[in-house]
Amino acid sequence: MADFDLIAVEVAYALPHRQKIIPLLVKPGTTALEAVVQSGITAAFPEINPDAAKMGIFGQSLGVKGLAAPNAYQLNAGDRVEIYRPLTADPMETRRRRAEKARDDNISPAADSSL
Repeated sequence: MADFDLIAVEVAYALPHRQKIIPLLVKPGTTALEAVVQSGITAAFPEINPDAAKMGIFGQSLGVKGLAAPNAYQLNAGDRVEIYRPLTADPMETRRRRAEKARDDNISPAADSSL
């Protein structure tokens, strides 16, 4: 197969202090999941399970809002497949704690007239 039959895409994964973007040339019709496997990114990040990992294309999650799942989404030239890490904290619990802290920080003994 000649190079002109291939499309250029990227596979990206990031940790808080480390990231990797792997450029790939793939056949038209390659799925996001196939590109992740072909990229070999699991050699650098063995914690990635391509079959279970959530993925997206430029911040748009695959498998939701009308986009095909990673094993069905066919890549377009220039697409960047992003592999998402699992959440480390429940977003609602984090917001609740932040709101409690802000409320507690706004109440000071000098502002409390009942003392």
